[in-house]
Amino acid sequence: MIEVTRLNGTQILVNADLIELVEETPDTVITFTTGRKIIVKESRQQIKSLVKSYKREIMETGFKAENEN
Repeated sequence: MIEVTRLNGTQILVNADLIELVEETPDTVITFTTGRKIIVKESRQQIKSLVKSYKREIMETGFKAENEN
């Protein structure tokens, strides 16, 4: 999950694995595989960085667990 901010300032967690598309129109719109869309304050580049960090964290956690066994 990544944390993003709606235009009204509310912070929410979204499932990064369900993000299909991120576009700036000029507001940043996240489209999910379900068809749902949300508008957030973060830029497209910030969303990309958040998703990359989230995926890296998941991979590192799995790698550590494998090495502990």
